[in-house]
Amino acid sequence: MSVALTISLAVLVGVTLGLLGGGGSILMVPLLVYVAGMDAKEAIAASLVVVGVTAAVSVVGHARAGRVRWRTGLLFGLAGMAGAFAGGWVGGHLPGQLLLVAFALMMIATAAAMLRGRGSPDPAKAHTELPIGRVLLDGVVVGLVTGLVGAGGGFLVVPALALLGGLPMGVAIGTSLLVIAMKSFAGLTGYLASVSLDWPLVGAVTLAAVAGSLVGARLVGRIPGDALRRAFGWFVLAMGAFVLVQQVPESFRLPALIALAVVAAGLAGCSAFVPRCPLRHGSTRELGGAARP
Repeated sequence: MSVALTISLAVLVGVTLGLLGGGGSILMVPLLVYVAGMDAKEAIAASLVVVGVTAAVSVVGHARAGRVRWRTGLLFGLAGMAGAFAGGWVGGHLPGQLLLVAFALMMIATAAAMLRGRGSPDPAKAHTELPIGRVLLDGVVVGLVTGLVGAGGGFLVVPALALLGGLPMGVAIGTSLLVIAMKSFAGLTGYLASVSLDWPLVGAVTLAAVAGSLVGARLVGRIPGDALRRAFGWFVLAMGAFVLVQQVPESFRLPALIALAVVAAGLAGCSAFVPRCPLRHGSTRELGGAARP
Protein backbone atom coordinates (compact mmCIF):
# COMPACT_ATOMS: atom_id res chain seq x y z
CA MET A 1 0.00 0.00 0.00
CA SER A 2 2.75 2.45 0.91
CA VAL A 3 4.52 1.78 -2.41
CA ALA A 4 1.35 2.43 -4.44
CA LEU A 5 0.62 5.59 -2.44
CA THR A 6 4.21 6.78 -2.84
CA ILE A 7 4.07 6.35 -6.62
CA SER A 8 0.67 8.06 -6.84
CA LEU A 9 1.86 11.05 -4.83
CA ALA A 10 5.03 11.19 -6.96
CA VAL A 11 2.84 12.19 -9.90
CA LEU A 12 1.74 15.27 -7.93
CA VAL A 13 5.37 16.03 -7.13
CA GLY A 14 6.13 15.97 -10.85
CA VAL A 15 3.23 18.33 -11.60
CA THR A 16 4.56 20.74 -8.98
CA LEU A 17 8.07 20.64 -10.40
CA GLY A 18 6.93 21.18 -13.97
CA LEU A 19 4.53 23.95 -12.99
CA LEU A 20 6.58 25.88 -10.43
CA GLY A 21 10.16 25.03 -11.41
CA GLY A 22 10.77 23.91 -7.85
CA GLY A 23 9.16 22.09 -4.98
CA GLY A 24 10.09 18.66 -6.25
CA SER A 25 12.49 17.84 -3.45
CA ILE A 26 10.46 19.86 -0.95
CA LEU A 27 7.67 17.36 -1.48
CA MET A 28 9.74 14.33 -2.38
CA VAL A 29 11.87 14.23 0.77
CA PRO A 30 8.88 14.22 3.17
CA LEU A 31 7.08 11.77 0.87
CA LEU A 32 9.95 9.29 0.94
CA VAL A 33 10.47 9.71 4.70
CA TYR A 34 6.87 9.66 5.96
CA VAL A 35 5.14 7.51 3.30
CA ALA A 36 7.84 5.25 1.83
CA GLY A 37 9.56 4.81 5.21
CA MET A 38 13.11 5.72 4.13
CA ASP A 39 15.54 7.23 6.58
CA ALA A 40 16.44 10.89 6.07
CA LYS A 41 19.73 10.38 4.23
CA GLU A 42 18.35 7.72 1.91
CA ALA A 43 15.31 9.92 1.15
CA ILE A 44 17.50 12.92 0.38
CA ALA A 45 19.70 10.91 -1.99
CA ALA A 46 16.67 9.31 -3.68
CA SER A 47 15.02 12.71 -4.10
CA LEU A 48 18.07 13.92 -5.99
CA VAL A 49 17.61 11.08 -8.48
CA VAL A 50 13.89 11.68 -8.94
CA VAL A 51 14.09 15.46 -9.12
CA GLY A 52 17.16 15.47 -11.37
CA VAL A 53 15.62 13.16 -13.98
CA THR A 54 12.23 14.87 -13.80
CA ALA A 55 13.74 18.33 -14.24
CA ALA A 56 15.85 17.18 -17.20
CA VAL A 57 12.74 15.88 -18.97
CA SER A 58 10.46 18.82 -18.21
CA VAL A 59 13.02 21.46 -19.26
CA VAL A 60 12.48 20.34 -22.87
CA GLY A 61 8.90 21.62 -22.91
CA HIS A 62 9.90 24.93 -21.36
CA ALA A 63 12.71 25.36 -23.88
CA ARG A 64 10.31 24.85 -26.78
CA ALA A 65 8.14 27.63 -25.35
CA GLY A 66 11.15 29.98 -25.07
CA ARG A 67 11.21 29.97 -21.28
CA VAL A 68 14.86 28.89 -20.79
CA ARG A 69 17.86 31.28 -20.67
CA TRP A 70 20.56 28.81 -21.59
CA ARG A 71 23.72 30.78 -20.72
CA THR A 72 22.36 31.83 -17.34
CA GLY A 73 21.16 28.31 -16.59
CA LEU A 74 24.36 26.55 -17.67
CA LEU A 75 26.65 28.92 -15.75
CA PHE A 76 24.44 28.74 -12.66
CA GLY A 77 24.33 24.96 -12.97
CA LEU A 78 28.08 24.51 -13.44
CA ALA A 79 28.87 26.72 -10.45
CA GLY A 80 26.22 24.93 -8.45
CA MET A 81 27.52 21.46 -9.29
CA ALA A 82 30.76 22.14 -7.41
CA GLY A 83 28.85 23.35 -4.37
CA ALA A 84 26.35 20.48 -4.65
CA PHE A 85 29.05 17.81 -4.67
CA ALA A 86 30.67 19.33 -1.57
CA GLY A 87 27.30 19.70 0.13
CA GLY A 88 26.34 16.10 -0.66
CA TRP A 89 29.59 14.78 0.77
CA VAL A 90 29.18 16.83 3.98
CA GLY A 91 25.49 15.95 4.26
CA GLY A 92 26.27 12.26 4.17
CA HIS A 93 28.18 12.67 7.44
CA LEU A 94 25.65 14.79 9.37
CA PRO A 95 22.67 13.64 11.51
CA GLY A 96 19.48 13.18 9.50
CA GLN A 97 17.33 15.20 11.93
CA LEU A 98 19.71 18.16 11.68
CA LEU A 99 19.45 18.05 7.88
CA LEU A 100 15.65 18.03 7.94
CA VAL A 101 15.47 20.95 10.39
CA ALA A 102 17.86 22.98 8.23
CA PHE A 103 15.80 22.01 5.20
CA ALA A 104 12.58 23.29 6.82
CA LEU A 105 14.06 26.58 8.03
CA MET A 106 15.40 27.40 4.57
CA MET A 107 12.03 26.65 3.02
CA ILE A 108 10.27 29.06 5.42
CA ALA A 109 12.79 31.85 4.77
CA THR A 110 12.48 31.39 1.00
CA ALA A 111 8.67 31.38 1.18
CA ALA A 112 8.75 34.73 2.99
CA ALA A 113 10.94 36.20 0.23
CA MET A 114 8.60 34.97 -2.49
CA LEU A 115 5.43 36.19 -0.77
CA ARG A 116 6.68 39.70 -0.10
CA GLY A 117 7.80 40.00 -3.74
CA ARG A 118 9.65 42.83 -5.44
CA GLY A 119 7.12 44.23 -7.85
CA SER A 120 6.71 43.39 -11.52
CA PRO A 121 9.83 42.20 -13.35
CA ASP A 122 11.29 44.23 -16.19
CA PRO A 123 9.78 42.85 -19.43
CA ALA A 124 13.08 43.53 -21.22
CA LYS A 125 14.78 40.90 -19.06
CA ALA A 126 12.61 38.15 -20.49
CA HIS A 127 15.11 37.78 -23.31
CA THR A 128 18.38 38.72 -21.59
CA GLU A 129 21.00 36.86 -19.56
CA LEU A 130 22.04 37.82 -16.03
CA PRO A 131 25.57 39.12 -15.19
CA ILE A 132 28.14 36.31 -15.07
CA GLY A 133 29.52 37.25 -11.64
CA ARG A 134 26.12 37.19 -9.97
CA VAL A 135 25.19 33.94 -11.67
CA LEU A 136 28.39 32.18 -10.55
CA LEU A 137 28.18 33.40 -6.94
CA ASP A 138 24.51 32.50 -6.55
CA GLY A 139 25.16 29.16 -8.23
CA VAL A 140 27.86 28.10 -5.76
CA VAL A 141 25.79 29.09 -2.72
CA VAL A 142 22.60 27.45 -3.93
CA GLY A 143 24.55 24.38 -5.05
CA LEU A 144 26.00 23.90 -1.59
CA VAL A 145 22.50 23.95 -0.10
CA THR A 146 21.27 21.61 -2.83
CA GLY A 147 23.76 18.89 -2.00
CA LEU A 148 23.60 19.42 1.76
CA VAL A 149 19.86 19.05 2.32
CA GLY A 150 18.81 17.20 -0.82
CA ALA A 151 16.92 20.10 -2.37
CA GLY A 152 16.98 20.17 -6.15
CA GLY A 153 17.45 23.91 -5.73
CA GLY A 154 14.29 25.21 -7.39
CA PHE A 155 12.99 26.68 -4.14
CA LEU A 156 16.17 28.81 -4.09
CA VAL A 157 16.93 29.15 -7.81
CA VAL A 158 13.48 30.44 -8.77
CA PRO A 159 13.58 33.27 -6.17
CA ALA A 160 17.17 34.09 -7.17
CA LEU A 161 16.21 34.44 -10.83
CA ALA A 162 12.81 36.07 -10.28
CA LEU A 163 13.55 38.35 -7.32
CA LEU A 164 17.27 39.15 -7.67
CA GLY A 165 17.63 38.74 -11.41
CA GLY A 166 14.26 40.24 -12.31
CA LEU A 167 13.35 37.53 -14.80
CA PRO A 168 9.64 36.91 -15.48
CA MET A 169 8.31 34.05 -13.40
CA GLY A 170 7.78 31.74 -16.38
CA VAL A 171 11.36 32.24 -17.57
CA ALA A 172 12.74 31.80 -14.04
CA ILE A 173 10.83 28.51 -13.77
CA GLY A 174 12.07 27.15 -17.10
CA THR A 175 15.68 28.18 -16.46
CA SER A 176 15.63 26.78 -12.93
CA LEU A 177 14.80 23.30 -14.25
CA LEU A 178 18.07 23.22 -16.21
CA VAL A 179 19.96 24.21 -13.06
CA ILE A 180 18.08 21.69 -10.93
CA ALA A 181 18.95 18.78 -13.21
CA MET A 182 22.66 19.61 -13.23
CA LYS A 183 22.98 20.17 -9.49
CA SER A 184 20.84 17.24 -8.46
CA PHE A 185 23.13 14.77 -10.21
CA ALA A 186 26.20 16.40 -8.69
CA GLY A 187 24.71 16.24 -5.20
CA LEU A 188 23.74 12.61 -5.76
CA THR A 189 27.33 11.72 -6.57
CA GLY A 190 28.40 13.07 -3.20
CA TYR A 191 25.71 11.13 -1.33
CA LEU A 192 26.32 7.79 -3.04
CA ALA A 193 29.69 7.60 -1.31
CA SER A 194 27.88 6.83 1.96
CA VAL A 195 24.23 5.96 1.09
CA SER A 196 22.71 2.98 -0.78
CA LEU A 197 19.33 3.15 -2.55
CA ASP A 198 16.42 0.86 -3.36
CA TRP A 199 16.79 1.41 -7.12
CA PRO A 200 13.58 -0.37 -8.28
CA LEU A 201 11.49 1.85 -5.99
CA VAL A 202 13.43 4.96 -6.95
CA GLY A 203 12.96 4.11 -10.64
CA ALA A 204 9.19 3.67 -10.27
CA VAL A 205 8.85 6.95 -8.36
CA THR A 206 10.96 8.71 -10.99
CA LEU A 207 8.75 7.52 -13.86
CA ALA A 208 5.65 8.70 -12.02
CA ALA A 209 7.18 12.11 -11.33
CA VAL A 210 8.24 12.52 -14.97
CA ALA A 211 4.68 11.86 -16.12
CA GLY A 212 3.39 14.54 -13.75
CA SER A 213 6.05 17.06 -14.79
CA LEU A 214 4.94 16.90 -18.43
CA VAL A 215 1.46 17.97 -17.34
CA GLY A 216 2.80 20.76 -15.12
CA ALA A 217 5.01 22.22 -17.85
CA ARG A 218 2.00 22.60 -20.15
CA LEU A 219 0.15 24.66 -17.54
CA VAL A 220 2.81 27.32 -16.95
CA GLY A 221 1.96 29.53 -19.93
CA ARG A 222 -1.70 29.64 -18.92
CA ILE A 223 -1.22 31.03 -15.39
CA PRO A 224 -0.21 34.68 -14.58
CA GLY A 225 3.33 35.07 -13.24
CA ASP A 226 2.27 36.82 -10.03
CA ALA A 227 -0.18 34.02 -9.26
CA LEU A 228 2.62 31.49 -9.80
CA ARG A 229 4.92 33.39 -7.44
CA ARG A 230 2.30 33.52 -4.69
CA ALA A 231 1.36 29.87 -5.15
CA PHE A 232 5.02 28.91 -4.98
CA GLY A 233 5.52 30.92 -1.79
CA TRP A 234 2.51 29.50 0.07
CA PHE A 235 3.35 25.99 -1.06
CA VAL A 236 6.93 26.21 0.23
CA LEU A 237 5.78 27.78 3.51
CA ALA A 238 3.27 24.98 4.14
CA MET A 239 5.78 22.22 3.43
CA GLY A 240 8.49 23.90 5.50
CA ALA A 241 6.10 24.21 8.45
CA PHE A 242 5.10 20.56 8.15
CA VAL A 243 8.68 19.26 8.12
CA LEU A 244 9.76 21.56 10.97
CA VAL A 245 6.85 20.58 13.22
CA GLN A 246 7.58 16.89 12.59
CA GLN A 247 11.16 17.33 13.79
CA VAL A 248 10.69 19.38 16.97
CA PRO A 249 9.98 17.59 20.29
CA GLU A 250 6.27 17.01 20.93
CA SER A 251 6.20 19.41 23.87
CA PHE A 252 7.32 22.26 21.57
CA ARG A 253 4.97 21.53 18.68
CA LEU A 254 2.12 23.77 19.81
CA PRO A 255 4.37 26.85 20.32
CA ALA A 256 5.99 26.12 16.95
CA LEU A 257 2.59 25.96 15.25
CA ILE A 258 1.50 29.23 16.87
CA ALA A 259 4.71 30.97 15.76
CA LEU A 260 4.30 29.69 12.21
CA ALA A 261 0.65 30.78 12.16
CA VAL A 262 1.68 34.31 13.20
CA VAL A 263 4.28 34.41 10.41
CA ALA A 264 1.74 33.19 7.86
CA ALA A 265 -0.86 35.74 9.01
CA GLY A 266 1.67 38.55 8.76
CA LEU A 267 2.69 37.54 5.25
CA ALA A 268 -0.94 37.20 4.18
CA GLY A 269 -1.80 40.64 5.55
CA CYS A 270 1.17 42.33 3.90
CA SER A 271 0.57 40.50 0.67
CA ALA A 272 -3.14 41.18 0.33
CA PHE A 273 -4.22 44.13 2.47
CA VAL A 274 -1.31 46.45 3.27
CA PRO A 275 0.30 47.79 0.06
CA ARG A 276 2.97 49.75 1.97
CA CYS A 277 3.87 47.01 4.44
CA PRO A 278 7.61 47.05 5.37
CA LEU A 279 7.86 43.46 4.15
CA ARG A 280 7.18 44.78 0.65
CA HIS A 281 9.53 47.76 0.75
CA GLY A 282 10.56 47.51 -2.86
CA SER A 283 7.21 47.10 -4.57
CA THR A 284 6.00 50.73 -4.60
CA ARG A 285 9.32 52.07 -5.82
CA GLU A 286 9.69 49.51 -8.57
CA LEU A 287 6.15 50.09 -9.85
CA GLY A 288 6.64 53.80 -10.14
CA GLY A 289 4.69 54.62 -6.99
CA ALA A 290 1.63 52.53 -7.78
CA ALA A 291 0.50 50.26 -4.97
CA ARG A 292 0.07 46.63 -5.85
CA PRO A 293 -3.09 44.81 -4.77
